[in-house]
Amino acid sequence: MDFTTQLLIAAISAGTPLLLATLGGILNERAGIIQLGAEGLMLMGAVTTCIVYIRTENLLLALLAAMAITAVLGIVHSFLCVTLRANQTMSGLAMTLFGSGLSAYLGKSISGIPLPGTSPKLDLGWVKSIPVVGDIFGRMDDLTWFSLLLVLALHLLIHHTSWGLHLRAVGDSPATADVMGIRVQLIRYSYVTAGTVLIGLAGADMVLSYAPTWNEGLTAGRGWIAVGLVIFARWNPLRALFCAYLFGALDSLGFRMQLLGSTIPPYFLKMIPYVVTILVLMYLGYRNRNKPSGTPESLGTPFIREQRF
Repeated sequence: MDFTTQLLIAAISAGTPLLLATLGGILNERAGIIQLGAEGLMLMGAVTTCIVYIRTENLLLALLAAMAITAVLGIVHSFLCVTLRANQTMSGLAMTLFGSGLSAYLGKSISGIPLPGTSPKLDLGWVKSIPVVGDIFGRMDDLTWFSLLLVLALHLLIHHTSWGLHLRAVGDSPATADVMGIRVQLIRYSYVTAGTVLIGLAGADMVLSYAPTWNEGLTAGRGWIAVGLVIFARWNPLRALFCAYLFGALDSLGFRMQLLGSTIPPYFLKMIPYVVTILVLMYLGYRNRNKPSGTPESLGTPFIREQRF
């Protein structure tokens, strides 16, 4: 297997958690709610998956538990931002701090314990016989296939269905959407909760496919990278696929360079994906400074329904 194929396989493995987290962030922000709690949500999804999977050895139950915990956190975030109209930035930061601290406490008893198994893989024997393609797609697990199908489903939902039209209307002009009879609060609650569940699954995927054990601070800032990738992707699921795998490739490149005998200190190699992400965002911001950003127009603005007489 050549270097390029190995890098592509590693890019998909490292990029899938980012893809799920980015898709979750897109759902949140398309509904007009800023999501800065991705880091804490990923950690809570990861630690919940580890605890339940180690105690029960039931993968499905572990994934459902991770989804349930992050759904509750999503409802809390919705209640603060939609019902109480609290500052969305502060609510997201509080969720990150809460998730980081609670996950560190809950994970003490299982730190370093290997999981009973990993995410299962589809048996695609006919694909494995194809050169290069078989090496890449024959190694993909169920959560990776789910993330790819989810990209297509969300693209169709957002851009080609009436539900997606309602979602974009709520994100751009909730007052107009309310006048047209769209239930703004219900849509925001629904999509924020669904988005946080996807971010929790991103954390679960990290421990099942990328690093099969729990360690404090497991995500290492990837939640914040996902926040940046939402902007990088311009709130588009198809672009999110490219952005997540690009970062996954950059994240894996440093390790591959070490295997090839690079003399660059590993600390600098680990900086590559983060530095590139910052540079790309700066470049895109400069290049598109006179163009529409694609940001939902009411992102971060609380909706106050006017009284009707």
